[in-house]
Amino acid sequence: MAAEDRKLEVLRAIIEDFIATNEPVGSKALADRHNLGVSPATIRNDMAALEEEGLIAQPHTSAGRIPTDAGYRLFVDRLTELKPLSTAEKRAIQAFLDGAVDLDDVLHRSVRALAQLTRHVAVVQYPSLSRSRVRHLELIALSPSRLMLVLITDTGRVEQRVVELPAPAADESVAQLRATLNANLRDRLLSDAPEIIGTLPERVPAEVRGLFTTLTSVLLETLVEQHSDRIVLGGTANLTEHALDFPAIRPVLEALEEQMVLLRLLDQSVTSRDVVVRIGNENQHVGLASTSIVTSGYGPQGLALGAVGVLGPRRMDYASTMARVAAVARYVGNILKDR
Repeated sequence: MAAEDRKLEVLRAIIEDFIATNEPVGSKALADRHNLGVSPATIRNDMAALEEEGLIAQPHTSAGRIPTDAGYRLFVDRLTELKPLSTAEKRAIQAFLDGAVDLDDVLHRSVRALAQLTRHVAVVQYPSLSRSRVRHLELIALSPSRLMLVLITDTGRVEQRVVELPAPAADESVAQLRATLNANLRDRLLSDAPEIIGTLPERVPAEVRGLFTTLTSVLLETLVEQHSDRIVLGGTANLTEHALDFPAIRPVLEALEEQMVLLRLLDQSVTSRDVVVRIGNENQHVGLASTSIVTSGYGPQGLALGAVGVLGPRRMDYASTMARVAAVARYVGNILKDR
């Protein structure tokens, strides 16, 4: 085995032992527990080289070594095989998610499944409105001067807004506006809707133009991304199982309470269906510097509409966690495709 390859094997062994024991790893333990094919003296030399490269560190004098963020990063980047889910796990996920009755139920079930599978904090992002398409727009008369505008997307997401009208509206006017909106917006990307809506006032009769303007103003407000993106969080109690891995758990909890922090992290994963791993200081929010976050985009037919992921300690089983995040993302995407 070449010296560089052997060094990577030593790093892998250190990380695996540290994940399993949460104790600094020494050269003798590596020689005893792993078939590295070299003497403890050679292992010590390799560990010294790894430490010089910033991949492992000595937490205190006379102790073994622990991985650094850079060491974890190299380990994750070199992972060639993920730990496959067992047949029982696959069946459990499918049975759990197949029982969902609507989009909200799908996402809440996904979070619970992922938190149980990984024993970490799980989070899922609602399908992004900007990447969804209009399935139907409904106008429901609540009173002569009040309507409910209901937007239904192709992902099953439903947005509702009550619209106060400047004057009572006749039923035929409401029906005409409903037909106009659906004729022009159905099956169109919501990100294209503002431009389309801007061309519509000239297409409606002058007597209902004021009503149309009121409705489309509310519809445009509904489409504003920062007001419409939501997340579901689950398994926060799992943090207590890893309390020794966090120097201070309060900053982590505070970061979890800030929805926009998690949305930004998930949004960075929506551009692809690949599993993305951010380790320690790669998470820009200072409260998450002691964590690792594993995410993947989900959506039908290769199109990522949202993201799922987990947050846990840097000392996590990456191969297992990455496989489970990918599996849940795939199941959610398949459910959306079938609906």
